[in-house]
Formats: sequence, structure tokens, C-alpha cells
Amino acid sequence: MSASDRTYAAGLSRHPDAAAAVGEVVGAIGDRLSGSPSVSVLFVSGSHIDSLPEIVDTIHTVLAPDTLIGTTAVGVVGGAEEVESGDAVALWAATGVPAASLRLEALPGSPPLLAGLPDRVEAGATVLVLADPYSYPIDALVDHVNDQPEQVGLVGGLASASPERNRVVLDDEIHLDGAVGLLLGPDSARPIVSQGCRPIGSPWVVTGADGQLVRTLGGQSAMDRLTAVIEGLSDHDRRIAARGLHVGLVADEQQAEFDQGDFLIRGVLGAERSSGSVAVGDEVRIGQILQFQIRDSASASAELDRLLDGAAGRSALVFTCNGRGSHLFDELHHDASRVHGVVGDAVSGMFCAGELGPIADHNAVHGFTATVLLFD
Repeated sequence: MSASDRTYAAGLSRHPDAAAAVGEVVGAIGDRLSGSPSVSVLFVSGSHIDSLPEIVDTIHTVLAPDTLIGTTAVGVVGGAEEVESGDAVALWAATGVPAASLRLEALPGSPPLLAGLPDRVEAGATVLVLADPYSYPIDALVDHVNDQPEQVGLVGGLASASPERNRVVLDDEIHLDGAVGLLLGPDSARPIVSQGCRPIGSPWVVTGADGQLVRTLGGQSAMDRLTAVIEGLSDHDRRIAARGLHVGLVADEQQAEFDQGDFLIRGVLGAERSSGSVAVGDEVRIGQILQFQIRDSASASAELDRLLDGAAGRSALVFTCNGRGSHLFDELHHDASRVHGVVGDAVSGMFCAGELGPIADHNAVHGFTATVLLFD
């Protein structure tokens, strides 16, 4: 089936009764699709956890999708709306989208042994993953996909309901741990990753590092470099930096110049004043290029608008950080409404405890990011 023959639909319910909620979303899907979906993706608030088996059973009974994946989250996205807390069920479905379901597990080891992903994935394919961050080594999966001989995209989100309420769904089974996913055929979907940080100061080569400690940048202590950057900021930007400072590690070091969107963003965790080192939220190696970053609502909004400008699609899955929404933006439904303006009503997604998406053809785990998977 060609892309033009595919159809998409999404439903959202805020009903506090789970039976009524799932009835509303399957009704919305049934009204908009002809025939059973080839694939469905379910997002359920943690407050409905006890009713998850009945929700899944109803979807199978009424819609009979070929495959279904899902997870629990602190909040969900549906259409142009974001439900950041409280009762909610969101369901996305499509016909004619080629996909194979995946049950992803990890066996102990160093590195852990991953099970459930094909040894080799076709070039241009996308792996869509929903994972429990407490029981599944998502970094190992990222490395595995990045090590594929062909370029493969990894998109999705980490369950965010709570350690006790995280679940992942595959077809008619509900799992307490691990991950589930869909292997989408080449050119089925295109990811957009909006990190929303703005570079400050200058980029520097890491000349001294030990794990997550950045010791020297361009031959000077990282603390000295950071102090100079902060002193050079406007009062407005200094206030933003005081609320949370980040670093950007250049994703593609072959680039001659770097700008917003070219960095893998990680938080600044603290400083070791005795050595002049700065601790960041990832391991750093000598030779990497690093630039300090700040995040504000204007920068985050402008970057998402820039990435969506000229984008095309008829549907989207949205994986947005649980630190975005009203925690970052003054307006409600920010990310959902922007995506809805591009693709229309067939939008669904979740607020995540971590987002997956490619930066400069390199898949990574992100924070404070909106990752959007666009379907033609």
C-alpha cells in the first residue's frame, strides 16, 4: 500500500471512568478509519493503571488492530491538547503503515545482552520504542541501533507514570518491565527533534575529562571558562542560567560551524571547585567540542517552530519531556498545538521521563526535548 492510501486517526479522553474513556477513544478511531488498524499506539495516565487490562481488551475487541503497543505516562497528548496530569487515555491508529512489533528485554551483563531487536535493520527504517527507564538499559539500545551498518532512526519515550505504575503493552500482553516497540519500514516516518536550548559563549575543545567531569576546556579549567561565559551574559540571560545551566556536545564533529540544534544537550550537575572541574549529565571524552547552553521558553518555542516550518505530514506521534508543557511555556498545549497546526487532528503522544531521537544522524536519549515522528 502506498503512502497516499494510508489513513490515520487519534482519540483523546479525559473521562475519570476508564471504561467510558476507552469507549470514547475507540469510538473516535472507528469513526475516522475504515477497517481495522494495521498499527495502534496507546498512552494511558497512571491513574488508570488498574483498568489497563480492560482498556487493552476493549481496543482489541472493538478495533482489532494487527498490532498494538502502549505505555503509561504522567500525561498524554491528543490532537491539539496536552493533558499534563489527571485521568487521560490517548490512542493513535493507522491503516496501511508497515510495522513489526518488538518485545525488548535485557539480560544482565556488561554490556547487557539485548533481546528482541533484529541483528540487522534495513536502511532508512525507524525503531519506535516505549520503555520503562527503571528496568531497561536504554543507553545500551541506543548504542546498538547506532552500531547498525545502515542508518536507522530510534524514536520514542520513556514511561513516566512512576516506578510502581509504569507498564508497557504489546498486543494483548501487559508487562511490568522492559520495553516494546515497532519496526517501521523505510520512509514510513520522519523524526524532528527540538531540544530548545540556546548556545552561550564560545565552543571549546575538551582538553581534560574524567567520566562526567569536564576538567579543562581549551587548556583552561572548565570553571574558569564557565565563569567567563556567565560574566559576559546579559542580566536576563544570567537569570535564566541561574535556573538551570546546560552543556551541548557537538553531535557531528565534522561540521565547521555549530548552531542551535547541532548539540546533544546535557545538564550541568555541579562543580568541583578544588580542581576547577564541571560535572555534566553524560560521560565526556577528550577531543569533544562543548558549548554552554541555556534554556528558556522563547528559545524552545522558536526552535520547534523553525523545525516544523515547511514540514509536511498527515499524522504525528509526539514525545515531549515532562519538564516542558506548563513547566516551561506560558501558554497551554504548546507542543501539541504546534504539531496539530502542521498535520491536523491525528496527533497523539505522551509526556516522557526521557525522549529518544536522532541528532545529526546519531540517535540519543534526550531531556527537555520534544521529539515528533511525522507520518505522510
